[in-house]
Amino acid sequence: MKLYDYLPSGNSYKVRLLLSYLGRAYIHVPIDIHKAETHTSEFLAKNPAGQIPMLELDDGRILAESNAIILYLGEGSPLISADKFDRAKMYQWMFFEQYKHEPAIAVARYIRHYAMDNRADELPKLMERGKAVLAIMERYLSERDWFAGDARSLADVALYAYTHVAHEGGFDMAPYPNIQTWLERFSDHPNHILITDQPSSG
Repeated sequence: MKLYDYLPSGNSYKVRLLLSYLGRAYIHVPIDIHKAETHTSEFLAKNPAGQIPMLELDDGRILAESNAIILYLGEGSPLISADKFDRAKMYQWMFFEQYKHEPAIAVARYIRHYAMDNRADELPKLMERGKAVLAIMERYLSERDWFAGDARSLADVALYAYTHVAHEGGFDMAPYPNIQTWLERFSDHPNHILITDQPSSG
């Protein structure tokens, strides 16, 4: 299978991280979003939304949206609980990640890295929203180690991706000791990789 992604993207990192945790081989196809490589006719023929990450299976089928991809790849692994309620909690936090977390924390990071000249005025509101998101996570983690059930799940994979680089978006993580402990706990895995690690080519 082939993974089309942009290395600094947290959404792409989710997929690479999960593939590493699962020990799955894949072909990495780097895509430069700043050169509009997601909007070529060839790419749009595969994914009309013009976004990464995108997974191309060996039979040619295409899957987009990071959380859909990790749900597909995680099927049958311990990262998806057999318990109905724990599985629903996993979905809950994955929806939270895409609806509230990513639009604040990831966008603030993007602006600080690439768009300060024309989007800096968006930062105050994004910082307010991001702090509110982190406060929700901090409270939740005050009574538990993981976001769904008693072990790491895809919810942790999804939330880890942009939370561990939240400081790059200007967020001071010192007020969130439970989140910091969770980040350390999550990264304590033999197959853990960094967002900056060059992916395997196959």
